[in-house]
This record gives sequence, C-alpha cells and structure tokens, in this order.
Amino acid sequence: MSGGEGKGDKRCVGAFWDGLGVFKMSEKERVILTIDEYPYVARSAKSLASTLQLLIDKYKDSSKLMLILCGSSMSYMEDHVLGYKAPLYGRRTAQMKIQPFDFEESCRYFHNLSDEDKALIYGIVGGTPQYLLQMSDQLSLEENIKNTFLNPVSFLYEEPTNLLKQEVREPAIYNAIITAIATGSSRMSEISSKVGENTNVCANYIKNLMNLGIIQKETPYGEKASKKSIYSIEDNMFCFWYRFVLNNYSVIARGAANLVYKRIEPRLSDYMGRVFKEICKQYLWKQLLEGKTPIEFISLGRWWGNDNEKKSQVEIDIMGEQDRDSALFAECKWRNEKVDLDVLETLMERSRLFRYKRMHYYLFSKSGFTNGCMERAKKAGNVTLVCYQEMVSSFGSYK
Repeated sequence: MSGGEGKGDKRCVGAFWDGLGVFKMSEKERVILTIDEYPYVARSAKSLASTLQLLIDKYKDSSKLMLILCGSSMSYMEDHVLGYKAPLYGRRTAQMKIQPFDFEESCRYFHNLSDEDKALIYGIVGGTPQYLLQMSDQLSLEENIKNTFLNPVSFLYEEPTNLLKQEVREPAIYNAIITAIATGSSRMSEISSKVGENTNVCANYIKNLMNLGIIQKETPYGEKASKKSIYSIEDNMFCFWYRFVLNNYSVIARGAANLVYKRIEPRLSDYMGRVFKEICKQYLWKQLLEGKTPIEFISLGRWWGNDNEKKSQVEIDIMGEQDRDSALFAECKWRNEKVDLDVLETLMERSRLFRYKRMHYYLFSKSGFTNGCMERAKKAGNVTLVCYQEMVSSFGSYK
C-alpha cells in the first residue's frame, strides 16, 4: 500500500467513527448500529477491523452499543470476522447465518400467480429475496424467465459466475465442478474424472461449495458413512442456471430468448421433480411441528439401495424414522396425470426392505389421485394422500 492509500484509509475510518461518535454516545444510552455489506466497507478501509477491535476493547465494559455487521459474502465474513486470525475474533456475542426463504415464505411474493407457477418460480430462483424480487407476479412464467435468465442485461444472467468470483479464489475450477454435477456426475470419482483433478483436490473444493450452500452431499437415509454418497446442486438458482442457461449462453447473448425458452419449456416438468420433493419435505416438517404427523420423525432424507430379491436398484423419495420400530415413507410425483395405485403399491413394497413394525405412507401429487389409489389408501388406513393444491392451502393464504 502506498503512503497516499494509507492516509486515505485512516481518513476514511477516522471520519466514519469520529463523525458518528457511537461508542461515546452509547455510554449514556442504548444504541444499535448496523453496518450493511460490511465486507465492502472493510475492503476499502483496510484498518477498519483493527479500529473496531480497539474501540470494542476500550468500551466493552462501559458501552451499551449493539454493533451488527452484515455481509452477503460468506467467505469474507467467516475468514475476516469470525476467523481465528481475524482482529474481531472472540469479540462477537452472537452470529446468525440467514437462510433463504422456504417455499411457504417465498409464496408471499406472488399474490397473482397460479399455485403451479409459484412452485416453478421457487424452483427457478429459490428463496433468496433479491432473486425473488426479479420475478413479477404480473407476468407469465415464460416472460419472467425471458426477462431474467435469458436477458443479457439482467444480473441473473451472470449471477452464478459473479458470485463465485466474489466468494472463491479459483472460480474456474469451482465452475467446472458445478458443471460436472449439473450434467450428471454425482459421485466423487465421476466428478474428479470430468474435472481432471484428483479426488482429494476435488473434495476440498466441494467442501467449500457445500459451506456456501451451493452443493449438498447425500447418503442413503440411515447410513452415516457410505460409499454410496452422491453430490447434487442444492441452490435452486444455481441448479436452473447450470442446467438451462450455461449451455445456451452464446445463443442468449445474441438475443434469441424465444429459441432458448422453447428448449427449456419441455424439460421444466422433469426439472421440477427435485424441487417438488423439497417442497414436500418442507410440508412434512410443518405438519410435524403442528403435531399432525402419525410418525414423529427426527429427520428426513432420501434412500436408495439394492432390492436383493429383485436384483435391482430402488429408491424412496422421502423417508423419516421416529425410532427403530416406526417410520414414514413418501413418494412425490410432479406430473400432469393423476397418481395411480401402482405408485402406492411400489412404495409399500419397497418399505418392506426395512423391518419397522409401524409404517405410514405419504403420496404427494401435483394432479391428484385415481379412484383406485384413493380406495386402496382408505382401506389400508395408514396412507395419507396429499394433492399439491392442498399443500399450498395448508401453508396459508397469500391473497
């Protein structure tokens, strides 16, 4: 740093704190000071953290100040605020990691959208408020996608790449890993081969992506450590962008939004399968907290494994265990036809791979259920059928 920059830095910090006099002021009365996007201020005034450290240490016993530091750059906040070597380490009294809105909360942004489009919008941008604000409930789903992801002047058009540049030092490798996962490589060996790095290197990068909430690691429900572990994209906005935008980047840049949307539209229903499972899990958690579930599960997850009798690989969308004797099993179908009896029978059959004495089944459907399925569920007595519209109604009214 040059001498001029050093003086400017001191002037910036000095003016900031001397002008406000917050620490002095807070000796007499309760003061709450919030610094939004602290990383940007701290980067421009490099001695700010040390200045804060000195002031906090000086006034900690006499001050009534509540200082709140906010930042959207998770890596900066963890390294330069919460980190062991950071000047402010050990001086915080609390920390909060603000999570994205869930589906129920996200619906409140869209009073005029159909229930189906609410789910689609959530599947496209997730629950980050800034992304939700880019979508309008006065426009159709098609218009919203074209105005944002398929529009070169929209910030969502480049948001994932810009976020990676902000959060990590080697965005190209991170981008390659996310691309590999988005295109079907789910196991560590597959990701490593696709990226061209050994598994130990990839594991470190994936760990950082997991900390950022972009990638998630899954193991079959009930297995703590498993060679069956797979990786998937957790963030809805990243998932949509890497699946539909990245491969069409050059076409979008040339203004061909209509062409790209025609490519996307037929694949949206398949894309929503993963999103719908997450919405169903959120519904089950809400039901549990309201005391409305027959099985008081302690966790929820997906299970996959071998059916030795049939010699085939099988999967259960959602599974939740209460204890060694009780569990629930669920299947989620986001499709335009009604769920038939065969789906329920298959779920029941797969549940017998486990040895629970008491089992309850949930079927979730976008479009309802056939008469045969409803009759079988009623006769069984341990089956709950949930239509998507009922789920939305249970979340509350947003009109």
